[in-house]
Amino acid sequence: MTESSTLTPAEQDRAFRPDRVDGVAWSTLVEVLHGAGIEAVESGTAPRGRVTGACLNSRVVQPGDLYVALPGARVHGASFATEAVAAGAVGVLTDAEGAALVAEQGLADLAVLKTGTPRTAAGAAAAAVYGEGLDAGPRLIGVTGTNGKTTTSFLACSLLEAIGRRTGVIGTILTRAAERTVPSSLTTPESTQLHALMALMRQEDVDTAVMEVSSHAVSFERIAGLRYAVAGFTNLTQDHLDLHGSMEEYFEAKLGLFDAARTGRAVIVLDGGEGPEWGVAMAERSGAPTTTLALGPAASVPGALAERHPDVVPDWELTALTPDGLGHRFELTEAATGRVLKASVGLPGRFNAANAALAALMVLEALGEETFELLQDVLDVPAGAGPFAAAVPGRMEVVGREPDGVVDFAHNPDGMVQALESLTQARAATGRDGRTILVFGATGERDTTKRPLMGRIAARYADVVIVSDDDPHGEDPAGIRAQVLEGVRAEAAEQAEQGRTVEVHESAPRAEAIRLAVALAADEDSILLAGRGHETVQDVAGVDVELDDRVELRAALVDRREGRLTDLSSTAR
Repeated sequence: MTESSTLTPAEQDRAFRPDRVDGVAWSTLVEVLHGAGIEAVESGTAPRGRVTGACLNSRVVQPGDLYVALPGARVHGASFATEAVAAGAVGVLTDAEGAALVAEQGLADLAVLKTGTPRTAAGAAAAAVYGEGLDAGPRLIGVTGTNGKTTTSFLACSLLEAIGRRTGVIGTILTRAAERTVPSSLTTPESTQLHALMALMRQEDVDTAVMEVSSHAVSFERIAGLRYAVAGFTNLTQDHLDLHGSMEEYFEAKLGLFDAARTGRAVIVLDGGEGPEWGVAMAERSGAPTTTLALGPAASVPGALAERHPDVVPDWELTALTPDGLGHRFELTEAATGRVLKASVGLPGRFNAANAALAALMVLEALGEETFELLQDVLDVPAGAGPFAAAVPGRMEVVGREPDGVVDFAHNPDGMVQALESLTQARAATGRDGRTILVFGATGERDTTKRPLMGRIAARYADVVIVSDDDPHGEDPAGIRAQVLEGVRAEAAEQAEQGRTVEVHESAPRAEAIRLAVALAADEDSILLAGRGHETVQDVAGVDVELDDRVELRAALVDRREGRLTDLSSTAR
């Protein structure tokens, strides 16, 4: 399957599971929960057969499954216990409210495990059903942070494969166990699916798997029952405040990955975001043995770490960052020994050098010191070659040249700044004097405080700003655009007072906005489509609309070269 394939929930759940599961007896399942310190009260009649699967969705239950019934935003999962049993569920794991709902459905004989911590128990139960213990394999590398998780995980996998490891990846774009690939609907799947994936990866002889770990995954215990050999931290900037409420709560969610019981070792970037405060705090509060990385003035806020935290001495520092084509060459210097790991990355943007540096250190920590020379051999190459040369779908993905057309997932303030700055830097490195043309919008039903802020960033860094739609979901698209444009126009007015002109357009639907950007561009300009990245479907009022920024941009560039772009003034306002 390709990354654009669409699966039903049942199809995706089946794709995650191994071909064969021995499962466990019900009594063993109960013992495992008690052994993990999880209080679970039994009722009903224990099933005679073995429990051979686990799931949180009644629509995907298979015969032999444990149905994990959790409270939902609108309806408790236990309300669907009858449907789960009809599909073959042999028992239910739930909370007190769920147990009462099961009883109301006349399922008195159904085996039920009632616990006050059903999400934690779900991970432990699924590990027992599918697993062979915490250290059964594959070796797990986790990546968390606001920006860079996907790119860092792809680069780490590419590096692992370059040194002969058989890999898996779990993340925003796809989930893969060696050669078996399925699309992903969540950055981190539910705990029952993750443990099925671990069994699938063992079946496929995966040596090391790299997993994006979102704040949602930590908060909702999706990673319960897993243990990471190494976990890496990229940065923390404003995002997901609709869930977490504040940056402090967002930080606490990320910090949960670095519990000593969950992670064997941490690699933390100290200065990967707007400043070093969150990275330094993460390193100070990490419960796992920690290796720190400083990006330094070359790839972060100049002087921020040294000025604000003069007593902090990083274990490794990114140094000697120099442009090489669209990418960069760089060095990682270890403070204790002075040894240097030389590397290069082919992706545009200094922040991608930071992602590559983190990927290299995570792999080194996961595999051990004996791999240092091997890593040096495969990384010390020109930026257009080696494991860090590969493009990551929808992450600073170059779709065309003259004008440069780039698609990126940047959907929050810091990501937007980094993407826009990278285009300016790339043009400067090649001696081109052009404009930056930006197409972007804001997601509906998400953190509304980002909208005018991102509008201001757009007008501050781009020369031509085209405000369009992202995923409106259930909100009025015009209302979302208005909030974004408020920030764009306010900043454009301030820029005008300083003698700089920012051209502002509003254009929808998004495909027309992309064509407008291409029509406005000169050969020396750069076009950035921000916010959607690899996504291929746009949610408009609950209706899925096919839309791939890469496809639309590529088609518009072809039409431009062949003189087929018509007058688009009517699409802009």
